[in-house]
Amino acid sequence: MAASDRLNQTSNILDKSIQKSNSQLSLLQVDTPFKVCVVGSGNWGTTIAKVVSENTAQHPHLFEPKVNMWVFDEKIEGTSLVSIINNKHENVKYLPNIPLPENLVANPDLLNTVGDADIIIFNIPHQFLPKIVQQMKGNIKPTARAISCLKGFEVGKKGVQLLSAYVEDELDIPCGALSGANLAPEVAKENWSETTVAYQLPKDYRGDGKDVDHRVLKALFHRPYFHVSVIEDIAGISIAGALKNVVALGCGFVEGLGWGNNASAAIQRVGLGEIIKFGQMFFPESRVETYYQESAGVADLITTCSGGRNVRVAKHMAKSGKSALDAEKELLNGQSAQGIITCKEVHEWLETCELLHEFPLFEAVYQIVYNNVAMDKIPDLIDELDEFRVE
Repeated sequence: MAASDRLNQTSNILDKSIQKSNSQLSLLQVDTPFKVCVVGSGNWGTTIAKVVSENTAQHPHLFEPKVNMWVFDEKIEGTSLVSIINNKHENVKYLPNIPLPENLVANPDLLNTVGDADIIIFNIPHQFLPKIVQQMKGNIKPTARAISCLKGFEVGKKGVQLLSAYVEDELDIPCGALSGANLAPEVAKENWSETTVAYQLPKDYRGDGKDVDHRVLKALFHRPYFHVSVIEDIAGISIAGALKNVVALGCGFVEGLGWGNNASAAIQRVGLGEIIKFGQMFFPESRVETYYQESAGVADLITTCSGGRNVRVAKHMAKSGKSALDAEKELLNGQSAQGIITCKEVHEWLETCELLHEFPLFEAVYQIVYNNVAMDKIPDLIDELDEFRVE
């Protein structure tokens, strides 16, 4: 078969798959279309807002087409970023050269954005979540449902908490999570990728057609270029999504030192072990299978360690000798490398539990970032990794 024939055959198969998916969605009915909003407008926040806005426009029987996106307004060459997004339909600072749907509306007022939403998608640097949530208390619908795209933990009086659990506790609404092998620029350019959404039906679930369920979430996030698996293991995908950023810093260190792919692979091997161990130790409800079966697991680890923000920052640290925060500021245009904060949160929690010795890679990354321990000490720092078995 000629290459052109194979291409046409593949295209026909894809077209039939899309038609079948659209046909199935047309059979899905809800009493009242759900109103969707996105809290956050950075690189990943704007990308997810683009994805869901395309779907709300395509499925008006399921969703109100208009999607509000909360934007922390700032001036770009004297012009409001909110105004630029709404007039040019482009986030010129955080997602330049990517056309945005016209039904995606930037809104600088947080409470106006979330006040009447049925589905609230959180997509901000996780260190800002407590402040955002405090403002939202008492100002959202009690029947609202949420999805967290954030990566990290909340460490406080309740110990180490998943960010989805933090949202649930503070706002008294159910919250799931989205995580996967998703570098935002590639998703924004509509290069094919996949992700995982985790959500558990709440005790006050109002019934099919009246409330958010797995089918509704798949309809909201799934695109021909962005394939979605919907599961129930919120803990598993959240842990993997947070800790992969710490591992990625380790990969960036050894790559910046010029040690090559073998060293990076070793860091990822040790890192995967510590991610699973952390999950089983502190969140026993998480499923080991999630880490290797879902995009949110090992696939996300590989992608993030191949070229995400954390790798870039760590490589720059290794090559320039600059601190993590200075490297982040130089490279990321106001965005965050979440591994910098997450490794500190993990260190503080493990120190409280007197378990630092159980996670030598996580601790090595923390010591390099915050105490200027030499990067070339990594092999010695992780050499004592104890073997463990997951029962």
